[in-house]
Amino acid sequence: QVQLAESGGGLVQAGGSLRLSCAASGGTFGEYAMGWFRQAPGKEREFVAAIGRSVLSTSYADSVKGRFTISRDNVKNTLRLQMKSLKAEDTAVYFCAARRSPWSNDLYGSPNEYQHWGQGTQVTVSS
Repeated sequence: QVQLAESGGGLVQAGGSLRLSCAASGGTFGEYAMGWFRQAPGKEREFVAAIGRSVLSTSYADSVKGRFTISRDNVKNTLRLQMKSLKAEDTAVYFCAARRSPWSNDLYGSPNEYQHWGQGTQVTVSS
């Protein structure tokens, strides 16, 4: 089964940018739909963005639409999240997640729909 490892988190000032990466191993990356979620202290894990097996299919939470971009490289087995115009409320631990999907364009927005998770990477935005 696939293993996931996030990287790229850190401390950034409000208005800045960060790019998160999620390296996948142990499975056929192209068979999985992928997602990014985040969890702030005392809050539930929330959906950020999703991408289908096909790079053509993406979705975003309203709170990040226009600022974040999800992408995947099925050759390098990597998922990315480009984050721009960061706000203090974006501060959270960010997780990548994977689930097998029979359809190339299907998207999944609930944590319960994903079977595989990374360990998370901390993003802190100072105001």
